[in-house]
Amino acid sequence: MSPEHGADAASAWLGVVSAEHVRRGVELSIAQIGHGKMTGLKRMRAGDTLVFYSPTERLRDGIALRQFTAIGVVPDDEIWQADDGDFHPYRRQIAYARAHTVDLDDVREQLVLTSTPNWGYQLRRGLVPLDDRDANLLRHAMTTP
Repeated sequence: MSPEHGADAASAWLGVVSAEHVRRGVELSIAQIGHGKMTGLKRMRAGDTLVFYSPTERLRDGIALRQFTAIGVVPDDEIWQADDGDFHPYRRQIAYARAHTVDLDDVREQLVLTSTPNWGYQLRRGLVPLDDRDANLLRHAMTTP
């Protein structure tokens, strides 16, 4: 579905965040995209699915992880600015599913996301629309024991 979806249509999104930051987000039931910028969060609407892909364990550690690390649903349209001392990131609530990580290599051949050459280039934006079929495939892979 397109990022400019109507008020009653749900979309799916892929957030690209280190696994360490995803775990903190899951613990707090929040999402923070693009180093705390509001832009990506404003694109999401209540009912949208958010899947996190973690290329690394820690930001700037250079060690590849390449896993889908969390999945949830945006429960409302509220965005707020947190106060973390000198850092004031924008955040929004996420209702995370009980899920386990899934290696990219385990689902790569089945995803629309990875079907084109240089597919990883788009991940540099930090938040990209995710095909509904991919969201359903990842939800099943991440929530099935």
